[in-house]
Amino acid sequence: MEEQFEEIIAQFIQHKVGIADLFLTGQLANLLHKHIDRLQENGEMRMAGTGNDKNPNRNELVRSDKIHWLDKKNKQAEEQGFLEHVEDFIDYLNRTCYTGINAYEFHYALYEKGSFYKRHKDQFQTDSKRKYSLISYLNEDWTEQDGGQLWIHQDGYDTQKIMPTNRKAVFFQSNELEHEVTIAARPRMSVTGWLKRI
Repeated sequence: MEEQFEEIIAQFIQHKVGIADLFLTGQLANLLHKHIDRLQENGEMRMAGTGNDKNPNRNELVRSDKIHWLDKKNKQAEEQGFLEHVEDFIDYLNRTCYTGINAYEFHYALYEKGSFYKRHKDQFQTDSKRKYSLISYLNEDWTEQDGGQLWIHQDGYDTQKIMPTNRKAVFFQSNELEHEVTIAARPRMSVTGWLKRI
């Protein structure tokens, strides 16, 4: 997968936003999608909040997605596969760009019909450990009419509008770029998280 790693890093260096259309294998994306379905059916997807553990806040006027945190201790095969892939990417990133990333955190994200996330940055004002954001999408046959686009805002540039299509990943600095998720017209799934230096 180093070709995908190089693609996403090269785009990031040039445009501040790295995109790889085939970051995940089709099999892994399918397994992750099915796992979110099971979590939703079992009532394990929880309404997301803003802020960190020290300053939790839930405001459905700001964001209305549901999340469930990944944990290697769960021994779920698909979670293990995804996190091992992330670890390979971190290793490649550290070897080629000397970023010093030594930790990460990821959650499943489900945007049900009508859900959104208003414009924001990913790094907390009181905690600078999050260095890079990495989002991997799990949505088959997504069209523009389905909404749920990732909009990235950069000063001096037009808003970048990214379709959340299956297997695609998006990578950017957590403290730098404001972004938002537009209203989804059908369920929209991803694995979203941050590469950290602690």
